[in-house]
Amino acid sequence: MMRVMVSVVLISTGLNKVEAQTAQPDPNYRLVKGSGYVQSKNYYLVTLLNELKDVKILLGKDQALAAISKTKSDVLAGSLKDCGRDGSCFINRMKFTTEEINAVSERLSTLYAPGNALDILVKKHLLPSGTYILYNELPAKEMLVKAWQQDAGAINRAIDIYAGGHKPNYPLIDSISFNTRDAVNRDNYRASYVSFLYNTANVVLVESQSSPAFYALPLTAALLSIEMNERNQAADYEPMEKGQNKAAYEQVRKTNWNNYKYSVILIPGAGPDEPAVALSAEGMLRCRLAANQYKQGLAPFLMPSGGCVHPYKTKFNEAIEMKKYLMETLGVPEHAIIIEPHARHTTTNMRNGVRLMFRYGMPMSKPGLTTTTRGQSTMIGSTLIDRCQKEINVVPYKNGNRLGETSIEFYPMIAALQLDWDEPMDP
Repeated sequence: MMRVMVSVVLISTGLNKVEAQTAQPDPNYRLVKGSGYVQSKNYYLVTLLNELKDVKILLGKDQALAAISKTKSDVLAGSLKDCGRDGSCFINRMKFTTEEINAVSERLSTLYAPGNALDILVKKHLLPSGTYILYNELPAKEMLVKAWQQDAGAINRAIDIYAGGHKPNYPLIDSISFNTRDAVNRDNYRASYVSFLYNTANVVLVESQSSPAFYALPLTAALLSIEMNERNQAADYEPMEKGQNKAAYEQVRKTNWNNYKYSVILIPGAGPDEPAVALSAEGMLRCRLAANQYKQGLAPFLMPSGGCVHPYKTKFNEAIEMKKYLMETLGVPEHAIIIEPHARHTTTNMRNGVRLMFRYGMPMSKPGLTTTTRGQSTMIGSTLIDRCQKEINVVPYKNGNRLGETSIEFYPMIAALQLDWDEPMDP
């Protein structure tokens, strides 16, 4: 699927003041976890559809949605008999079709009414969560449909990458774990992998039959595909505010922000090239630069950022290893370290850092610092904003003053809350 480009300048939608939503994201809103963080982070609307009792009752009564669910199940059951050696057949039957996505969009539009369960879902969850903030100024019904279409596209994207073997945005680090293609004809799936897809389809069929929801089967396929590839990193260390970030999360509420020029010093990770190396030499240098600024009193918190990224399928997490180094070698107290352990690129170092600032109640009007080695710092201050717009569809920050070759101010932008539909490991 092509990345859907949506302007982050929300006032450009052309809506008048009567039509537009007025609610803004609420830092006190608590995201609904649902059955797991991989699901809720990737498909937040679908999670809400599944978790909110009144919404489930409303949708469960709709015969058109029930028919979509039954047809989906029947078609996948048929694949076990008629797909044969065609691997794409199994994959496509697990995904939503364009017709199904459009049919659900029409039913959601029809079922929505001011004051009913779907309206409350938009007003009490979608708007304050900020997870679909690019649609916040649409009328509630249109926002609901846009969120659904985004989630459906995200579910299909996960199946394409982690069952179909399509290229992810960063193929060298995020590709499928299996050898999928025939050695002679690369356009075909290898016979052993087609057999694997048959068995996957069968498990999806069995597990999704316990739910009558129209989204159950493709959702099950997406989550299973991610799991089988050991790509559940979106859930790593969650809930962080009760674990790795507990001390810092509690310290945020005690902080007198007037005593500091900056809210946080963000340290982008630098993955090592060797599988046995936990923290790269460059990562150590970045930590030292930032720790020096922390000890000068420029900010009350350090935020090491980076996931299990380099090399391919590494077991070491950049943020965790930097936290260990900051505490054990550089003497930074744990209550001053907020880890961001999910980013897979500098774009999401910035975006995810801003998200944590917002969710943890840090002042969004106060600038932060990014401190890193010279080349990356230059990129953050020059080309990275354009790359954010291109690759993650939002601009999560704007630059402030440069302090030197390795540090530059940034101002957090609320658009960072928008979920990224085509990044299953770091949405």
